[in-house]
Amino acid sequence: MESLFKKHRILISQTSTEIVRELMRSVNWEKQLVSIRGSRGVGKTTLMRQYIKQKYGVNAGEALYCVMDSMYFTSHTLLETAERFHIMGGKHLFLDEVHKYPTWSKEVKEIIDLWPDMKITFTGSSLIQILNADADLSRRVLSYDMAGLSFREYLHFYKNIELPVYSLEKILKDADGVCDTVCALCHPQALFEEYLRVGYYPFYDGDEQEYYSRLENVVSFIIDQEMTQFCGVEASYTRKLKAMMLFLANNLPYDVNIAKLSSYLEINKTTVLSYLSSMKKAELLHLLYADNKSVTKMQKPDKIYVHNPNMLFALGTEQNVGTLRECFVVNQLSVGHTVEYGKTQGDFLIDGSITLEVGGKDKTFDQIADIPDSYILADSMEFPVGKKLPLWLVGLLY
Repeated sequence: MESLFKKHRILISQTSTEIVRELMRSVNWEKQLVSIRGSRGVGKTTLMRQYIKQKYGVNAGEALYCVMDSMYFTSHTLLETAERFHIMGGKHLFLDEVHKYPTWSKEVKEIIDLWPDMKITFTGSSLIQILNADADLSRRVLSYDMAGLSFREYLHFYKNIELPVYSLEKILKDADGVCDTVCALCHPQALFEEYLRVGYYPFYDGDEQEYYSRLENVVSFIIDQEMTQFCGVEASYTRKLKAMMLFLANNLPYDVNIAKLSSYLEINKTTVLSYLSSMKKAELLHLLYADNKSVTKMQKPDKIYVHNPNMLFALGTEQNVGTLRECFVVNQLSVGHTVEYGKTQGDFLIDGSITLEVGGKDKTFDQIADIPDSYILADSMEFPVGKKLPLWLVGLLY
């Protein structure tokens, strides 16, 4: 147990709390059982450690931080650790990467049953299915999904520019006021172009090639490790999933032809659809449908996007500006909003009522002229012109 306390002290003391993600304020850390899920690399570990440092300080005592793939847990169970921690007066267990401990769900359930005063907060892969875990925790856990950095958070993290979170309604109805606030602090367009290249993951250190190499490793890890563990993908098929990612990154925006994709990958159509669904859950792709309400389990998506623009730069040989724009919009609006493919009118339908067309600053309203509650999101603009709004505005939503 002493080794866990020592690691806790070292890791928490090394954690900076200078800049904290917006999600910190949203999580109800006082609930008995809290889950923070997200893709590898988005900052779950840092968020948890920052909270511990702010709330409990550096030394283990009331709180204990455990990395669940630690060597310690090869010879000690989580249940045994929790019991000893409780006897010593511990109140809050923090379990990082909980999915790397095989029987985590059963033991977590037993811990909260045995010691109702014990709180547990855990992080895990976006692929963890709380509802389908061995022990049904779905009714007892409060879950949060963590995305990568928004454009707003990127400005805070890397440029020391602080802006509030704006609702989509505020952005659409008072774009002039929002743009005035932002442009008084910076020239957003140049910073936005940088964000598209290197701003989504909080591990950029100024070296773009190193960043892309690390991002490729993230994609490989998700496919090789997490999708084989959680999605039933056979290890021998992981090369095909990587081939699919590269194909999509270099052929977007992709009007979906499952037969063509099946032929390219040399696997049957049903398997392709199953893979696509799993890759969406793993936050490697966004699958868009023209009508979310009528989507069936194995239905072909109407449009496929790589998950975020940084991933496009890391995997794609050429970056199509139209693809980057749409990829950014889908990525940012998918946090907290429903995004449907517009198909015949507009590029996207948001929350079933707002139509968005995405393009350059010369984009006209010809395609959406008669549609109520419709807007253009245009690149290379700092201020709105009527209902034509700067594209980067939707990066201020979280």
